[in-house]
Amino acid sequence: MAAGSPCLSGSEKKHWWLTNRMMVEKYIKDARNLMATQEQSEVASALSLVDAALALSPRTEHALELRARALLYLRRFKDVADMLQDYIPSLKMANDDSGSLSSESLSQPLSRERVKLLGSGNSSSESPGRDPSFKCFSVSDLKKKVMAGLCKNCDKEGQWRYMILGQACCHLGLMEDAMALLQTGKRLATAAFRRQSVCWSEDSFSISATTGNSTTTPTSPPRNDPTDSETVTQLLAHIKLLLRRKTAALAALDAGLFSEAIRHFTKIVDGRRGAPQGFLAECYMHRASAYRSAGRIAESIADCNKTLALDPTCIQALDTRASLLETIRCLPDCLHDLEHLKLLYNSILRDRKLPGPAWKRHNVRYREIPGKLCALTTKIQRLKQRVASGETGNVDYYALIGLRRGCSRSELERAHLLLCLKHKPDKANSFIDRCELADDRDLDSVKERAKMSALLLYRLFQKGYSSVMSTIMDEEAAEKQRKKAAAALQAAAQAKPIQQTQEPNPESEINSSSKNSSSSNSSVFQGVFCRDLAVVGNLLSQAAFNRQIPLKYEALSC
Repeated sequence: MAAGSPCLSGSEKKHWWLTNRMMVEKYIKDARNLMATQEQSEVASALSLVDAALALSPRTEHALELRARALLYLRRFKDVADMLQDYIPSLKMANDDSGSLSSESLSQPLSRERVKLLGSGNSSSESPGRDPSFKCFSVSDLKKKVMAGLCKNCDKEGQWRYMILGQACCHLGLMEDAMALLQTGKRLATAAFRRQSVCWSEDSFSISATTGNSTTTPTSPPRNDPTDSETVTQLLAHIKLLLRRKTAALAALDAGLFSEAIRHFTKIVDGRRGAPQGFLAECYMHRASAYRSAGRIAESIADCNKTLALDPTCIQALDTRASLLETIRCLPDCLHDLEHLKLLYNSILRDRKLPGPAWKRHNVRYREIPGKLCALTTKIQRLKQRVASGETGNVDYYALIGLRRGCSRSELERAHLLLCLKHKPDKANSFIDRCELADDRDLDSVKERAKMSALLLYRLFQKGYSSVMSTIMDEEAAEKQRKKAAAALQAAAQAKPIQQTQEPNPESEINSSSKNSSSSNSSVFQGVFCRDLAVVGNLLSQAAFNRQIPLKYEALSC
């Protein structure tokens, strides 16, 4: 023992241990009484007493249970998950996969938890950045891990860990973990109640059954505790419904049925009953991938905005939105997202871990970050060169709004009206009302991020509407000019034959006049000749044939 440290005798050590034990029991008793009131301030005071008890005795089971229940009642779900993260199945599986393989794991066959349940079999057809597999838990492996944890300390460790942690995981969006934990806790509670009821008499069994068994064991919850059987059953039913819809949506997305996948994801995010923040962020990200595959860029960008509002460190959402902005040639906004993604990669490499707590899920692994960072740096340099060359005003607003080139004014107005009604900044925070935030203190920041991103997208819509409308007006003016010119040409073509009929040709006029004169002269000569012949005949009848004929008639007779 180091010099100067007090040396306690055996009796003093025993007295110190008894004193600490009595203080711990007093703290726990006072904390139970405060938590029974179910008031926010009293539960916060109870949590302070429990922390004081754990400072004296860190392994006291009753103090740990009270602390977990107090944190759950205060809606501090992240603290519950950090406190009991060793019992989260997905975290244990991830640690088992990333760590070294033991001889026991090598001797066991490959479990079902590593099998692709909904894989398409064609990796090239899958959208980039999205986890192509939907993994399920192996019931046998989970049962072994649960029973191994129970066997370590069967007398002291109860089912409260699985019940409380399951509810916390549900509120954090870890639905698969929550379902496994709640089902395990429910089975353990049923088995414990069955073991206790064996030695009860009929009277004690009926009394305990009616009172909810709140006085028989110190670790059993009271009647109004949120971990009772009815609440857990309802929560499990809700979790199973959400997981069924998510599975159907992912299956449709992998099969290429994008409209069907969008319909299933919309049922989740627009449901009557709210969903946890993490689960909704994941569903919005999957629906953005479905919108992108269907060619609906505006809706995909809007879902990426909602995902980033709920989870600002979502790497997949930043990457997808940057790709969509690059597709429509909106290079400044694309560079802004890529720079944000680069900062996130640098912070990951600096901290040597992915952002968030250890139990948070990511679609990227830590060892993939250096390669992604190098590719991202090259892409940023290339885009900066394009911006420097002047490719900033050539935005494809037709692709953004979802219109074909050469569309009419009515098509543009209808598409713009639908986009404005759906993505209006005033309604940007409406999706938060159906979201169960993991921490209520994040509400203001989530609303601010959602409003800012929706406002930027709305301004982009307005610029697109103005640009496309000016193009349509120019095309309409050019079309009117072409129609006017064509009408003028047609009128001129129709007026030319009429003018030709009204104004005769000089040559045809001379020919017609000559013909008329000749016909008139012939008729004149013909009349004179007949008249003169009549005169000659009269003269011949009046005189003899030897009478002299006048000179003019001689010429005619000749």
